[in-house]
Amino acid sequence: MQFDKVDDDDNDNDDKHPWPYALDNTEAMVICTSAVPQISKRSVVKAMLKIPLNILTPKKKAINFRDLQFKYRPGQYPEMVDYVGQKKQIDFAKKLGVKHVVLVSSMGGLDTNNFLNQIGKDKEGKGHGDILIWKRMAEKYLCESGLQYTIIHPGGLVDTDPSKMELVLDVDDALMQREKKSISRGDVANLCIASLTESGGRSVAFDCVGEEVAAVDGGGEPVAVKGAADVLRDFLTTGKTADYTLEPGTQSTMT
Repeated sequence: MQFDKVDDDDNDNDDKHPWPYALDNTEAMVICTSAVPQISKRSVVKAMLKIPLNILTPKKKAINFRDLQFKYRPGQYPEMVDYVGQKKQIDFAKKLGVKHVVLVSSMGGLDTNNFLNQIGKDKEGKGHGDILIWKRMAEKYLCESGLQYTIIHPGGLVDTDPSKMELVLDVDDALMQREKKSISRGDVANLCIASLTESGGRSVAFDCVGEEVAAVDGGGEPVAVKGAADVLRDFLTTGKTADYTLEPGTQSTMT
């Protein structure tokens, strides 16, 4: 196979334009990156070996999912992905001249004892964990960047159809007090789109979950739910946004 000779002038132009030309005039950026833990195979084997005894023990589940352990791959720790990596994306957005950054993060950023923060740590609490704390640090960096931002803190992500549940928005982990704290991935995607069309130049950070919709008269067709754009538009009229002066370990008392 024969390759054409690369012109040195082209290299000089690439140095002056270090990103693909297709990114020129980009107006918005959506950041969805996150460190992803891997399940420990050893913990799975141990949990399986406990099944016979657990079955014979009253009120005990066959598998205690709390026994399963997770860890991050080397170099893919929350500090590197959720903090350092997101900082670099925010810096890149500024270089591109992006006006609006939407950052998908997570609820629970004020709870240092959240189980997600324990992933990657050993029994002594040492290791590469604290994913929600690193995420919150990246959020603060975005808030101080001078860019318009929308920071979305979804509850537990589930693979259900979007626009089937009523979206509930609040701030500062108030929604963590709910028994059910999940939301469809599709609804989060719709909120990202709505953030770009409905924010009106305003920066905001909020939590979000989905709520089951009651059927009409106890049966029949479910009540139609508001779309993400309408829900976000209504929320913006409240003037609420996350309080980043609150430090992790400060639980919201809002209801």
